Amino acid sequence: MPTTPRATADPDPYPIDLSRLPELARHGLDGSAWEYVSSAAGDSAHANAWGWHELRLRPHVLRDVSTVSTVTPLLGTTSPLPILIAPTAMHRLACDDGELATARAASRAGVTYVVSTMATTSIEDIAKEAPDAPRWMQAYVTRDRGRSRVMVERAAAAGCTAVVLTVDSPGTSLEPSHQRQSLNGGLALPNLAPDDADPDVLTLAADYAADLTFDDLAEIRSWTGLPLVVKGVTRGDDARRCLDAGADAIAVSNHGGRQVPGCVPTAVALDSVVEAVAGRCEVYVDGGLRSGADVLKALALGATAAMIGRPVWWGLGIAGERGAHGVLHAFGQDLRRVMALCGVADARDVPRDLVCRMPVPPAPGL
Repeated sequence: MPTTPRATADPDPYPIDLSRLPELARHGLDGSAWEYVSSAAGDSAHANAWGWHELRLRPHVLRDVSTVSTVTPLLGTTSPLPILIAPTAMHRLACDDGELATARAASRAGVTYVVSTMATTSIEDIAKEAPDAPRWMQAYVTRDRGRSRVMVERAAAAGCTAVVLTVDSPGTSLEPSHQRQSLNGGLALPNLAPDDADPDVLTLAADYAADLTFDDLAEIRSWTGLPLVVKGVTRGDDARRCLDAGADAIAVSNHGGRQVPGCVPTAVALDSVVEAVAGRCEVYVDGGLRSGADVLKALALGATAAMIGRPVWWGLGIAGERGAHGVLHAFGQDLRRVMALCGVADARDVPRDLVCRMPVPPAPGL
């Protein structure tokens, strides 16, 4: 397992303006793909972005920032950025190469790609076509636990170095307004669906286990022996119980605001989870992060790294692999710039007092 950061240099990064990213993606994606990636439960996705917007930076001055390091520990290895690609489904809706484009972008940036259970490319094909892409596997547990076990065993055999167990989806929770044709449109979902299964995402999601409990975590971890990240946690008490039950890390997430209407923004939930785990594990966070400044705010609140979901999907819709890599490159450039302006020289040592919460009206487009 690598212990040094992978290079991020790229001679020709695709230019991405993060402030215009949704607007540009809207023109690059067809209607059904845009509807899918934009879908949310009530105002929860909007609240995620607003939560980071309400956090205001309080820069330190007169600090030596002649060298700025974004090297970050990740489950015993290191990443050149405190960023992971969050597990998002069905990348072939965004571009023809789908998850292969995402994995190649991850390889170019050196960041870890968390491959979705609902990927439209098999984990084996991703490993074959992008062998240098650092990757973890996201997993749901189905009512047939054997199917889930086979999937994570396949992921381990294909070089994934951690399992990210999503626990906030006990059966489908997509609202009726999300029409079936706006989802995967018959694309294969080879990581979860057997060859003879209905590939429809709603059918598969309805098979997720509704009886999963903390008592199951140790067994799930034993399937591969890989580190287990529990994703979908928004409460400190739940985070502690996950660790006590065998989790190795926690991902604060409300599923991109796609599940529970009126759900707490992850920027608000992060504080209580970090306090509860009290340094026992790494903590990641996703949901609404739209800039390097947002990533810095997450680090100030105690996150080890931020997971970026929709922005990478949007980048795929703009320019495939180059667009996805352009998004990652832009996040890294913005993070380094804002760190220097805030007097922060090391992403591993961001002071809590760098941020304060100040309710402000939401900006257009969040």
